[in-house]
Amino acid sequence: MAEALRGRFAGIDLDELVDWPVVRTWLYWGMFWLVVAPSVGVALSGLFNYPDYLGTSLGLTFGRLRPVHVNGVIFGAFSSLFIGECYYLVPRLCGVRVPWPRWGIPLAWLWNVVVAAALISLPFGENNGLEAGEFPLFAKIPLFLVIAVATAQFLITISRRLEPPLYVALWYLIGAFVWTTMNLVLGIILPYTISGINSAAFHGLYLHYIVGLWITPAGYVLIYYFLPISVRNPIYGHKLSLVGFWSLALFYPFVGIHHYLYSPIADWAETLAIITSMLLIIPVWTVLVNFFGTVKGRWDAFGKNLPAKFLITGSLMYLVGCFQGSTEALRSIQQPTHFTDFVISHSHLTVFGTFVVWAMGGLIYVWPRACGRELWSFTMGNWAFWLITVGISTMGLVLTAGGLQQGFQWMAGTEWLDTVLAMRPYWLVRTVAGISMDIGMTLLVINLMMTALTRPARAADSSAFDRSPVPVGRATR
Repeated sequence: MAEALRGRFAGIDLDELVDWPVVRTWLYWGMFWLVVAPSVGVALSGLFNYPDYLGTSLGLTFGRLRPVHVNGVIFGAFSSLFIGECYYLVPRLCGVRVPWPRWGIPLAWLWNVVVAAALISLPFGENNGLEAGEFPLFAKIPLFLVIAVATAQFLITISRRLEPPLYVALWYLIGAFVWTTMNLVLGIILPYTISGINSAAFHGLYLHYIVGLWITPAGYVLIYYFLPISVRNPIYGHKLSLVGFWSLALFYPFVGIHHYLYSPIADWAETLAIITSMLLIIPVWTVLVNFFGTVKGRWDAFGKNLPAKFLITGSLMYLVGCFQGSTEALRSIQQPTHFTDFVISHSHLTVFGTFVVWAMGGLIYVWPRACGRELWSFTMGNWAFWLITVGISTMGLVLTAGGLQQGFQWMAGTEWLDTVLAMRPYWLVRTVAGISMDIGMTLLVINLMMTALTRPARAADSSAFDRSPVPVGRATR
């Protein structure tokens, strides 16, 4: 069924504006990393209970493999899915094609081959020592170039849009790509130009620019586009979404130093980081009100709406994870939580439980359209959803509980080895939860691969996934 478009979009087939080979290439890579990178994390978690089960090779130790997991999830799974989905949604929101179409596939291959090479190099000790910035220089420069070119492509597309108003997803997209292009320059020069405590301070900024000025606005791009269009409801409040955007832009650049409280970093810088961390409640609550308001009146069909289930579940994880993040920035809360599994719970609930889950929701929406087919099996997709949801919920819960126990035992003067022994049951449950998540993601990827391999849907059958409202320049109507 053709989409009912008005104004300057009237008579345009938006699907014809999408460069489908580019979208599929990025998403294929994203699905590959979706299976590989979290699996490394599960293998790592087993080391807590069975320290020698991977052998005694230096390259298979926790310190060498953890950056493989972290960077694989951020730059492999999440970033590849996000960029691929941007090549789908940007031309549809703007009504014009993305320029330089021949560059899209080479950019995808360059990005992902470089990520693969960098991940392979990490166990061999090629590491810059910056969390989320461990990649060696041979990888950082090509990744910067890919982001810079993609930024130019999307900015040019947006500048040529048919409707003057910008839909909120494009606000966040501009921010994510422009901010990250600049932040990657900091990641390139930081290991070679700044040392000592100043290096730690700037690393706190760089790390949170990756999380807060790349992953966070990128996730907002995805849910602000795919949630209204999947539940077929207008966005609850466009002005409210802009409050979220500008508060994110204003407060997030200062929060990174909250990782270094009680350190030699200037006290005023630590206090500023604490204040802005608490003020992040503003963008968090505004976007969450928007998301749940958007679904109002559509809960009756929610059970069969797989993309929406992923998107709303990610929003619930975002609520819990960001509450953790803001409160643990307080000095009184950071005393029992710093260096404990409480922090690891926060990072998993936000980076994976929220943003990777949102990227998977967008993937489930886009992939059948990219292949011209219905989703191969809703039942398998639903199993994947529940395995992932139960896994990340359990992981967040046990790491939070274990982390608080760790911290208070340390503060009470308990011998460190005794606290390690007390954590073993928590760590075992964490590994089982990770296995559940891995099985869920594997089922999801198998489902999507089977979708690509089955026969194309007939026109009469495809109407269910061809219909969609178009949130161009304003809330959907």
